[in-house]
Amino acid sequence: MRDKENPHLKILVLCYEYPPLGGGGGRVAAQVAHGLARRGHSVRVQTAGMRHLPAREDQDGVEILRSHSFRKREDTCSVPEMALYLLTSFLPALRLARSWRPDVIHAHFAVPTGVLAFAISRLTGIPYVLTAHLGDVPGGVPEQTAGLFRFVNPFARILWKGATHTTAVSSFVAGLARQAYAIDPTIIRNGVEAPKNRISRTPKANINTPPRLVFAGRLSVQKNPLLAVQALAKIPDLPWTFDIIGEGPLGEALRAETARLGLEDRVTFHGWMAGEQVAEIMTQADILLMTSLHEGLPMVGVEALQHGLAIIGSAIGGMQDLVAGNEDKQSNGFLCALDADAFADRLRTVLSDPALLAAMQNASLCRAKNFELSASVAAYEQVLKEAAGVA
Repeated sequence: MRDKENPHLKILVLCYEYPPLGGGGGRVAAQVAHGLARRGHSVRVQTAGMRHLPAREDQDGVEILRSHSFRKREDTCSVPEMALYLLTSFLPALRLARSWRPDVIHAHFAVPTGVLAFAISRLTGIPYVLTAHLGDVPGGVPEQTAGLFRFVNPFARILWKGATHTTAVSSFVAGLARQAYAIDPTIIRNGVEAPKNRISRTPKANINTPPRLVFAGRLSVQKNPLLAVQALAKIPDLPWTFDIIGEGPLGEALRAETARLGLEDRVTFHGWMAGEQVAEIMTQADILLMTSLHEGLPMVGVEALQHGLAIIGSAIGGMQDLVAGNEDKQSNGFLCALDADAFADRLRTVLSDPALLAAMQNASLCRAKNFELSASVAAYEQVLKEAAGVA
């Protein structure tokens, strides 16, 4: 048990993708790690590397250790590449655990990272906390992982049961984990730091002419970007521009669809961008457009709240925490059926009414207070202390 006279922990973070690799889940892991380091804890991260990334790096007090995993893309990780992360990170993580003797292991993603955490914990006796994101619970992203879970589910149950504590990034993810594994994870919603240049919006003020919409995320089946341009093509009479941030397997098809619909002069493809660059575009945008098929608690949505963007998103489980009810006078956006006409109707409503758009932006800023990074980090700190026997 950790010495309660010294409450500062040594925390080994395991995550198969960590910025600049990966999407929102990796960014969550990084923000929590940096937040814990700012609170005085010693934090080391074992993650996957690529040839252009340093094997060892210190970022604001967080030591990052990367094992080359033969991953080919920053934005996408295949199942074989996940397995390679486990193979190439096992010995480095075990050596680090035995030499450094962390008080607790924090594993992001039950699949695949939970496998590594379970093995290291069994060999060293160090307890681990398992944090679930959408893609590593059955039913989260069925079109991508249904086949995988048919194979790994019996093993995944062992990983969940072996954790000293479990957490989930949203009530939706927690519900899926509860249904699949009969566990009750602590819900710790993703948080982000409020931008330093955030300004208060007032009705009919600070809205671009024409209004600027943004989509940010992997161009994948899950994120469903084709629906976004198909919906916008139904409202050509209204003023708008659309920024698309990200790359992925649907990138070529999305560019072709944009050209087919005659939207090339109104749509800008930015490709894969660093977090700071994404934040800069969000600072200048008005509306976040999210047409995803599935979400846990999307980081881009939380960031949109902090920047005061109205959100027009899919009516799916993971969006319920971000957007108030459609008929709520304090609503910060609309949730739509997964249909181009439904999205187009809601976009027409918002784009035709600048006062409504400004009110939704103000409502997002108010709602952002529920997703402050400091509260999220404090909740993780408490769970990790309990796991280490300090709290």
